[in-house]
Amino acid sequence: MMKVTFPGGMAVNAEFKGHTIHTDQSEKSGGANSAPAPFDLFLASIATCAGLYVMRFCERRGFSTDELSVTLEPVRDGDGTRFSTLRLEVHLPDGFPDKYHPAIVRAIDQCAVKRHIVNPPDFDVQIAGPDA
Repeated sequence: MMKVTFPGGMAVNAEFKGHTIHTDQSEKSGGANSAPAPFDLFLASIATCAGLYVMRFCERRGFSTDELSVTLEPVRDGDGTRFSTLRLEVHLPDGFPDKYHPAIVRAIDQCAVKRHIVNPPDFDVQIAGPDA
């Protein structure tokens, strides 16, 4: 179970599996910008999950990961209120065989974060406490 705590200001922490994940809001949003904002961590979870699957694909086939990288570019919708597209771009090492490009895309499709966005879980919000 993840526990969320509030250390002060606009900072919010999540304690999970022995780790504390620190978040904060930007100064523009009233925070101290001392850590990534929660939405930034959401985007990072997508990009790093995709990157993990690309890295594992390459490692299992003996390809170097030295020049391998993944970038994520959020693209806003027409009125700029939300992201309509999350563009992932895989930067492969020189000489990477073209025949594996479709397999790289399929590897990213296995990313658990992406799969949970495509098929989202239900949210069950409950109130706990002495008067609940």
